[in-house]
Amino acid sequence: MGTNKRTARLAGLIWLLMFVFGPIAQIVRSKLFVAGDMVATAQNIMSNENLFRMGFVSDLMMMALFLLLPLVLYKLFHNVDKNLSILMVILVMVSVPINMLNLLNEYAAFQVLSGTEYLGVFGAEQLMAQAMLSYDLYLHGYEIANVFFALWLIPLGLLVYKSVFLPRILGILLVVGGCSLFLEVFLHFLLPGFETVNMILLIPQTLSEFAFLVWVLIRGINESKGTAARRIESIA
Repeated sequence: MGTNKRTARLAGLIWLLMFVFGPIAQIVRSKLFVAGDMVATAQNIMSNENLFRMGFVSDLMMMALFLLLPLVLYKLFHNVDKNLSILMVILVMVSVPINMLNLLNEYAAFQVLSGTEYLGVFGAEQLMAQAMLSYDLYLHGYEIANVFFALWLIPLGLLVYKSVFLPRILGILLVVGGCSLFLEVFLHFLLPGFETVNMILLIPQTLSEFAFLVWVLIRGINESKGTAARRIESIA
């Protein structure tokens, strides 16, 4: 197996792990946080502390993996277009710190309900309301970070499209997925309450990422085409 094929498989493996840790965190949140019901949310969190911590750590793991992913992809695509490859890395390097700092808002929801002594000056209802506010801030912060997560898919898609060792359709899907996610972010803030539309707009992004990782894990890349293209470029 050639170096580039191993690099592609490594990128696919990292992305697959992200697809494992990310949904775990989402499932945990869906079980613990009840929209508009601060009492039920508080009860869920305090009676399932280990579950909350598992979901939180899963999010941290996904972000750590996301930090590694563009570095591996840069190694794969820098010969295709160095400027696009650098842009791809920069956008992820901006997205990850925002996401990780935003996770403090989610953890704050647990912190204010955990019975910490210095929070004893607040009443039970005040603490529950603060926990819900922290979670709402987390959701909005996640959408802000999605601006960069959407944008990074566009140079990645262009790199896939310009490469000769991966199907162009994958590149098109990634660009469409990035644009769809970018639109979803602005609709989240401009038209709150249209959750169904927002969920539909998330579908292209999810499908494009899944298609890419499945392809590079199972089919890999066509190294012979990549080598031939580089020879033609060197002659030209």
